Amino acid sequence: MMDFFSFIDNFFAFYLAKSAWELLAVFLAIAYLALAMKENNWCWPAALISTIIYIFLFWDVSLVMDSLLQVYYMLMAIYGWWMWRSKNQENNSINNGVEAASVTSIADEQIKNTLKISNWPWSMHVLAISSVLVISGVSGFFLSKNTAAAWPFLDSFTTWGSVLTTYMVAKKILENWLYWIVIDSVAVFVYIERGLYPTAGLFIIYVGMVIYGYFVWKKIYNEENKIVAEPISS
Repeated sequence: MMDFFSFIDNFFAFYLAKSAWELLAVFLAIAYLALAMKENNWCWPAALISTIIYIFLFWDVSLVMDSLLQVYYMLMAIYGWWMWRSKNQENNSINNGVEAASVTSIADEQIKNTLKISNWPWSMHVLAISSVLVISGVSGFFLSKNTAAAWPFLDSFTTWGSVLTTYMVAKKILENWLYWIVIDSVAVFVYIERGLYPTAGLFIIYVGMVIYGYFVWKKIYNEENKIVAEPISS
């Protein structure tokens, strides 16, 4: 009887510890997305720590591709931090190097050197989506035949779709938010099925946030293109 209660105690201790780590990862993931919508560089450190935690959480529930995806996220967090930060440093060097320039001319130079939001033509989207579907089919088939991975095809789709879309975020491609709506919606089902309820809740929140994020970036995109299109007054 004591062995039974010891088992129950150990089970709940493990579950609570795991849930605490999952909740921390969820909090940092939300912070990443909120900061990304504001084009704040600190979104990338938040993403980095969250992904490290998720590597172990996803592996524990047999989501092999999702676990491997987190390694890619780690690299993209470093790349995104460098990419966004380097553009800000260029702006700072302009401010420090131009002493006699007017405030208006400095602002014009900053606009030119800031990594601006851009979009892809339809042909690029067709190529990107087709590539994700083909690669997902191949990796899903391999996993289904050679591993005990759960939901191999859906896991592969969310993984390869996330690989592409995270790159789009780092390059500030406007449509990345539309891609996330589809990927996050599929992920909700997978995480509920695997018992990762806080993470499923996170992705439900994500769906709402990425819809909002699209309109935030769309507004910035329109404003940036309006400024660029306007002639610079002397």
